[in-house]
Amino acid sequence: MWIFIWEMEQFMKQIFLVEDDEKIARNLALLLRAEEFTVIHASTQKEAFAMCAKNQFDLALVDISLPDGNGFAVCTQIKETQDIPVLFLTASGDEASVVTGLNLGADDYITKPFRPRELVARIKAALRKAGTNSSSFKICGLSVDTASGVVKKDGREIFLSALEYRLLLVFIGSPKNIITRERLLNELWDAAGEFVSDNTLTVYIKRLREKIEEDPANPQIILTVRGTGYRLGGSHVSE
Repeated sequence: MWIFIWEMEQFMKQIFLVEDDEKIARNLALLLRAEEFTVIHASTQKEAFAMCAKNQFDLALVDISLPDGNGFAVCTQIKETQDIPVLFLTASGDEASVVTGLNLGADDYITKPFRPRELVARIKAALRKAGTNSSSFKICGLSVDTASGVVKKDGREIFLSALEYRLLLVFIGSPKNIITRERLLNELWDAAGEFVSDNTLTVYIKRLREKIEEDPANPQIILTVRGTGYRLGGSHVSE
């Protein structure tokens, strides 16, 4: 057993990785760290139970085949103690394993070998889905109800495209941090399923501001940080 714990900031999501193959686990930890996640790793069912009892996670990646048990038991334990998404990792793609995992409450099922970008996209999708249980977010007369997907400006509903809404959720998810253009490009690329250029990002930022800002030429919600990216304005509350 080993633990990857980096200097954590409040916005970083914590991933629980249950994987007995040390090489795969280390590569996954490096991949997830690059995506601004923190990772805690267990290599056996026994270690996973102990970790689950004393830590709170945002998402679990669980290998089905473990040396002293299986990932199904770990999934059951996690679901009994924490309300988080569980994604199964396995070299087996047979229908029975898929059905068993999903019936236990797993949120997704990924067969090895998998593509890194696809895995990251599925993790982010599961986290977004889990986040729909969070409360509303308000800033400068704009309110976002993530449970219903409704966005209102001064009490009137406004309609955003799927990518505009995704872009807004990225800012809401990191309200105290500067968000680089590179990160935004990766987020939109994952959501769109196709390449998103730097010029396209500029267009989406402009369109979003036109819909949510009182004065798009003098934005108060999405602020530009020259040479770096953007950040959310300072007057915001989460309920």
